[in-house]
Amino acid sequence: MIASSASVGKGPSHLGATGPCQAQVDPLAALRTPDDPPWDVYLTGTVFLDIIFTGLDSAPVRGTESWARGMGSSPGGVANMATALARLGLRTSLAAAFGSDHYGEYCWDALAQGEGIDLSPSRTVAGWHSPVTVSMAYEGERTMVSHGHEPPPEEPAPDCPPRARAAVASLVPGKRAPWIAQAASKGTRVFADVGWDDTGAWDLAGLADLEHCEAFLPNAEEAMRYTRTSCPREAAHALLDHVPLAVVTLGAEGAYAADRRTGESAEVPAIAVEALDPTGAGDVFVAGFVTGTLAGWPLADRLAFAGLTAALSVQEFGGSLSAPGWSEIGAWWRKVQSLPGQDPAALRRYGFLAELVPAEQARPWPLRRAVPTIGFRRSA
Repeated sequence: MIASSASVGKGPSHLGATGPCQAQVDPLAALRTPDDPPWDVYLTGTVFLDIIFTGLDSAPVRGTESWARGMGSSPGGVANMATALARLGLRTSLAAAFGSDHYGEYCWDALAQGEGIDLSPSRTVAGWHSPVTVSMAYEGERTMVSHGHEPPPEEPAPDCPPRARAAVASLVPGKRAPWIAQAASKGTRVFADVGWDDTGAWDLAGLADLEHCEAFLPNAEEAMRYTRTSCPREAAHALLDHVPLAVVTLGAEGAYAADRRTGESAEVPAIAVEALDPTGAGDVFVAGFVTGTLAGWPLADRLAFAGLTAALSVQEFGGSLSAPGWSEIGAWWRKVQSLPGQDPAALRRYGFLAELVPAEQARPWPLRRAVPTIGFRRSA
């Protein structure tokens, strides 16, 4: 395992450090042609305003007041995935409803202007306020409290999504999302994750849209429950009866993947880091894996890259705004090579980064992104 002391900086600062030019690297540059779809990745879902408290020594206790040493605000929900994809250089299009309040305006601006995400399929809904999640990070875990009204019936989830190389879908047990089949019929490669099944059924037949997906990326507990197995690696292979590629995240152990089409499998250990806030780490992992898949990398490289991006993300607070770009990835790669006592085999596992990351650090690192308030008034 690589020993990493290259931590992303912590604490509130200025949002202006981000921007659509941040990617610096186009991982699909060698594959692009004039006939390509307009977007690399399309996704749809609900955008939350996330307010994150960090630096808590323990969980809040009823009847007492707890003070957090850090606080940040950022777009959350589906915005975590969209931002992670955009920062890795993928042309990303998002369909979502935004509230007509200040929270919605802030989220729209942060995604469109700050991250360069296409919001042309999205819209602002008059009279609907933004869903909000308050997240409290402590002891490497998080507790969340959310509030929101039912989204408007016409919330964007088009049956005919735009052409894209790939789409990311969050499957819901017992429900179909018509846009997934539509996207797959146009040649879009659909990558799916899933949340906890509150029904307790854990029935793969209930994930009807899985038949349209190229890859399924559950965590170990979800994978074992859906396949009635006791080993996450066994679960990954059992999932191949339902989807061509299964990727199972193993928490602190890393990730395991099996590919039915090629017959290969791969396992990559996790990178040990000091976690500040795990919010959005799963989304960042999926974004990293999608990036490597679209770029045509070997399976083990895709797993390693996805795990690295997730590890970098948990060292900042917030979901979307903690997602690393190529500056952070390049800085990490240069830093770990300079540390004494590294395992040469572990370094070789990430050797593919040498051809990808910027040759020099173009600007200060780490970038400090999360801001302590929704926004500052501009000076007159």
